[in-house]
Parts: sequence; C-alpha cells; structure tokens
Amino acid sequence: MAACTRCGSQIATSVAAQQSAARTAAAALGALLLFFPAVTLPILHIEKLGHQYQSSILSGTWELIRQGDWFVGLIVLLFSIVFPLTKIIVMLELSWLGLMNRRHKALTYKVMEFAGKWSMMDVMLLAFMVMLVKLGNLVQFQFGFAVWAFVLCVAMSMIASISFDPHSIWDDDPT
Repeated sequence: MAACTRCGSQIATSVAAQQSAARTAAAALGALLLFFPAVTLPILHIEKLGHQYQSSILSGTWELIRQGDWFVGLIVLLFSIVFPLTKIIVMLELSWLGLMNRRHKALTYKVMEFAGKWSMMDVMLLAFMVMLVKLGNLVQFQFGFAVWAFVLCVAMSMIASISFDPHSIWDDDPT
C-alpha cells in the first residue's frame, strides 16, 4: 500500500475505495427501503380514556399542519423527513449511482454533510424512548411496525455515513 511522503498516511487503493463505496451503497439502499415504511406506517397505537388513535410520522406531521401548528409541523417535516431522505439519496448518488461529475459530487457531498447534521431521526428515536418512560402509567400505547423500520433505518443511515470515504469523490473520473 502506498504512503504519503508528507504525512506518512497510507493511501487507499482503488479496491479499498470500491469496497467502501459498496458498503456505503448497500447501507444507504437499506436505509432508503426502510425509510418509507418508517414514516408512513403507524408508529404508535395510543389508547387514552377509551379512545384509540394511531399515527405515523407523516400523518402526525400532517395533523400538526392541519391543526394550525404550521411552525412545528414544518420543522418536524423538514428535520425528520426531508433532511434524512436527502442524506440517504445523496449517499446513494455518491457511492453507487455516479451520475454527476467530480465538481458536482463535491457540492453534493457538502449538501449531504449539511443535511446529515440537521437530520433528526436519531433524536426523534430518543424522544420516543423518553415518551415511553414518562407516559407509561397515564396512557396505554404500543409501538407499531414502523418503530422497527425506523430504528433500522437510523442504524443503516449511520452505517452508510461511517463507511463513506469522501476521498472516493475525486478518484472516479478525470473531469
């Protein structure tokens, strides 16, 4: 393996870069496949005083907007749906699809970094756990299938982010 003469770091070979891209693409594709059930299927079944209600992340967001809580609804929509989906799609583009040239890939990578910092899926997962502890005796609720899809989507997205090698952006094409 080649080493940098200035800093002594090992320079990744194209095989290592291809393996990193394959891992990133597989995890991002898994996250994308899990994303839609995570946001559209019922995540909670709530029963309070005999009334039953079920909600998904998307329907909960829509309900907030419909009831006039525009600010909160749009914040939840942006940080829990739009930014995470953007991050997943950009990771797929950078690691697998390769539709853009090098200059656009660099800009796209910056967009992914921005979206990743503001993506709140993992924070939302923590909020569900806090809710479970605090409301345990007041309200009966059960988590739906979407919780599992949500947890796995967060995990796959994190794995894709960790395995992505940003240097691979400049390895592909000479343009």
